[in-house]
Parts: sequence; C-alpha cells; structure tokens
Amino acid sequence: MTSENGGIMSTAIDAKNASIEMEAGTNQYLTFMLADEEYGVDILRVQEIRGWDSATAIPNAPDYVLGVVNLRGVVVPIFDLRKRFNMSTAEFDSATVVVVVKVKYAKGERTIGMVVDAVSDVYNISPEKINSAPDVGGSVSMEFIKGLATVNNEMIILLDVDELINVGVLEEMHQ
Repeated sequence: MTSENGGIMSTAIDAKNASIEMEAGTNQYLTFMLADEEYGVDILRVQEIRGWDSATAIPNAPDYVLGVVNLRGVVVPIFDLRKRFNMSTAEFDSATVVVVVKVKYAKGERTIGMVVDAVSDVYNISPEKINSAPDVGGSVSMEFIKGLATVNNEMIILLDVDELINVGVLEEMHQ
C-alpha cells in the first residue's frame, strides 16, 4: 500500500508483524539488502518503511547525509547507508526504501531514516544464535555491528543503530 507521496505505509510492517508469530526467547529483526549483503536491525526500533523520495539537502553535511524530510511534522535526517559504510554507490530504483528508525542518544531519542537497497524479511533470532563480530584488525570498524547470525544458511549482519548513528553522525551534526 502506498501513501499519496509514494512512500510505503507503516502498515506494511504492522501486517508483516501480525503474520509472524514471535517465538519465545527470540527477538525480531527487519532485514534489508546493501550491495548483495543482508543486514538486520531490531524491529522494535523500526518506525516505518517508506519508498525513496527526494530529501532537502543540508549545507556542509557529511556526504552520507542526503538531507532531511518532513515526516508528519517531524524533520527527519536521511542517511545513505552505502555511503556510511564506504560502499560503492548505486542508482536508487523502485526497490530502494528508507527504513525509519528510533535512535537513542545522550539527549534522548531521535528519528532518522536509512536508505537501503531493498527490504528483505523479518526473522526471529534468539540471542544465543547471535555470534560476536570477528576481530579483523584495527583498520575495520566493527563498532556498528551488534553481531552475526545465520538464518537459512545465509549470514546476516545485525547492526546496532544507536552506535551506527551516534558515532560520528550525531556528533558531526551537533557541531
């Protein structure tokens, strides 16, 4: 279902949640694709999923900050996760979406949007099935990664959205 501005309504998540029965002792993760890799975020942090629409550019913002949008009266910064992760850029198409999440930081909560290639699925993952991120040396930042999980023989990189947005992003935006 699309809204008047072409975004995907938050009811898409609500319908998806209603169709997935929560297993005891598990957490649900919304997964999405970035450059052929599957990433996940805690679904309790997801506010809605919207189709990509243009954002109002902010002068002197980091290159991964695409700008801001007005989401029902709230100004929401939009981040390109490909750029945030130093990945190659891709053309936005009909599968490109903005995952709107709530992020906790020192002054409370903030709503932000993350542009991703496509939404994938919702999985129930128990905490004991989440492996720590491997230590690959000092040159690769693992601070955004909550852990790794294998679902249906596929590796999913679980992100810590608080660290992803707080480390560098909100610090730079508030300076």
